[in-house]
Amino acid sequence: MRGVRIGLVGDFDDAITAHRAIPPALRRAAAQAGVRADFEWVPTTEIHSPARVQAYEGLWCVPGSPYRSEAGALVAIHHARVMNVPFLGTCGGFQHALLEYARHVLAWHDAAHAETQPDAKRTLLAPLACSLVEVQAPVQLLADSAIARAYRRTAITEGYHCRYGLNPEHAAELLGGALQASAWDESGEVRAVELDGHPFFVATLFQPERAALEERDAPLVDAFVAAVSARQGPH
Repeated sequence: MRGVRIGLVGDFDDAITAHRAIPPALRRAAAQAGVRADFEWVPTTEIHSPARVQAYEGLWCVPGSPYRSEAGALVAIHHARVMNVPFLGTCGGFQHALLEYARHVLAWHDAAHAETQPDAKRTLLAPLACSLVEVQAPVQLLADSAIARAYRRTAITEGYHCRYGLNPEHAAELLGGALQASAWDESGEVRAVELDGHPFFVATLFQPERAALEERDAPLVDAFVAAVSARQGPH
């Protein structure tokens, strides 16, 4: 059985529920795709250039922010975006995917995360109106988006452990180009984005990987691994 090489960008901590969920979620997804998932945790402090992550055929920017190195996480996300490497971002990965796009595509060099820069002039990521810590909540998916195709429906319920999300003040301008919203909560706030024209670039504020801890498949993880396998090509 051939393997696919996946880099897990983040600072591993066994106390983080999502970190415990990711390995079984990947194994389940790999079994479904008929491949072996060879994954490695990549500490953000080790990423000083794309060279640290270029060997991976897929990159997953995982929960657990603030990362020890925001710059390291952004280098990895930038590499995935510009080199068409299949990318999944969940929770902190969602937040930093937005930050990378804002800074490098829109040239919002002052775009900041309020968790680490609460007094910044342009807080792209701001405290949620209602904290989503250990909460299950409904999510509406954009029809025919990559995420809707993964779930095969447009209404889902997923789990969160998050206090920060996209600042609604910047949503329309940020998501008016290639990066587009593909999921919203009941109040209309963005809960997932994907990049038009990219083989697979999806980021969610929720944590779909948690399904694996209940021995259930995580459709979005399945779609990510399938995209990694497709990029690698037949062997």
